[in-house]
Amino acid sequence: MLSTQSTTIVNSSEDYISARDADGHGSHTASIAAGRRVKYAAGIGGVARGTASGGAPLARIAVHKACWAIPGKPKSDGNVCVPEDILAAFDAAIGDGVDVLSVSIGLPQQKSLDQDVMAIGSLHALSRNIITVCAAGNSGPNPSTLSNVAPWIITVGASSIDRRFYSPVYLGNGVEIPGYSMSQNTRNVMYPLVYASDAALPGVSTDSSGYCLAGSLDPFKVNGKIVVCFTGSGLNIDKGIEVSKAGGVGMILANSKSDGDKLSFDIHFVPATEVIYDSGVQILQYIYSTMYPTETIVPVQSRTYKAPLVAPFSSRNPNHIDPYILKPDIIAPGFQILAAWSLASSPTKLPYDQRHVKYNIFSGTSMACPHVSGVVTLLRAVHPDWSISAIKSALMTTATLTDNSNNTIEDFRTYIAANPFDFGAGNFRPVLAADPGLVYDASYEDYLLYLCAVSPELLSKETLRSFCPSQAYSLDLNYPSVVVAKSQLFSYLYLIKS
Repeated sequence: MLSTQSTTIVNSSEDYISARDADGHGSHTASIAAGRRVKYAAGIGGVARGTASGGAPLARIAVHKACWAIPGKPKSDGNVCVPEDILAAFDAAIGDGVDVLSVSIGLPQQKSLDQDVMAIGSLHALSRNIITVCAAGNSGPNPSTLSNVAPWIITVGASSIDRRFYSPVYLGNGVEIPGYSMSQNTRNVMYPLVYASDAALPGVSTDSSGYCLAGSLDPFKVNGKIVVCFTGSGLNIDKGIEVSKAGGVGMILANSKSDGDKLSFDIHFVPATEVIYDSGVQILQYIYSTMYPTETIVPVQSRTYKAPLVAPFSSRNPNHIDPYILKPDIIAPGFQILAAWSLASSPTKLPYDQRHVKYNIFSGTSMACPHVSGVVTLLRAVHPDWSISAIKSALMTTATLTDNSNNTIEDFRTYIAANPFDFGAGNFRPVLAADPGLVYDASYEDYLLYLCAVSPELLSKETLRSFCPSQAYSLDLNYPSVVVAKSQLFSYLYLIKS
């Protein structure tokens, strides 16, 4: 494992001043790309137990650490990624002679490519025949939220897989309420049920009593019971801690009205399951319909669901720098992914979480990116004569627009059909990418011509004078996808290669 020299002030008590992972993110993404095959891998409590493997399990990994713990802040607050460190990491990797760069970093949007260190670093990698795969960012579902939009980068959004952790609630009247959980320690036993607002300590505001905020629950009213809490104010993880401190044996975390059907799937400190807003209302109606409300939380079961769906957090088009280039290029699994984790961190990364695991379930376009990186590594091995653009084209033209029920891929939040602004060319299909039939190829010089039109500031004065034509157009780039305005009429020439 190799590391770059940090320009950031790093506290050695908070982070390793080396490539060693103190956070978990690096271990998770690296093992998705190229982790060895491991039997009996599982998340906390045994969730998702099975055999785990990276996309290219026999590949060798060189790790270049470019993001560091924020001094004085908990790991859950994220990391600081300094542009100088990122460029140094690109330079070091290029010097190592790597074949693929997997970069699960989404920086704030820049106004032009010449201000984007990811675009600059990956362009230098391209000049050395190194392919760069990047995360699209986690700022969805709002439009125009993408990171890493340079056309020579493979930009990856996140999709769901067909596994869902089902943990329903059975009310005392026999009604089953759908619930979802990653808390394997739930018990299939009936317990008394109470709504947090009815179990608040004296003096707690009625406006906040249903949220299970720290210090809000009365142990006398909660002890030995399952507590219904609503999302909204405070961290969801902290609500479970408050229930546990007050003596509760479990928690039903119901969405507030504003959260609707959007579940967070947290790793709680108490047996818990999460339900949508309408289900939470249904549970409250049951509580107030009987003198002795009871319920049980059924242990987690893995169930097969419709997939892929576009993950709610996955960043969306339009491309803020060049609206003619469709991004993300493709989507890949990035929701509830089981992979390796650092023992120097905890599954939630919160400072008061003292649990340690070798494997963890995490979500993000950071997880989608290395799925594609692993496949790109295999494609380079199978087709060593393919150009970088040919590999990208193969992935995009063989991607699917349909789910496992043969319908158009849907949005995870709404279950309404998504569109290319959400999923790009579609969900990747690794096996088909090895034999795409035709590809849309482009050389390093073609990308320089593209920069003549879009970001000439990134080119040297000599290149501008001797290489750039008097008129250059971004649409001249031989790209596997194109975006045009409804009212525009123009001719577009594609060059395809068998």
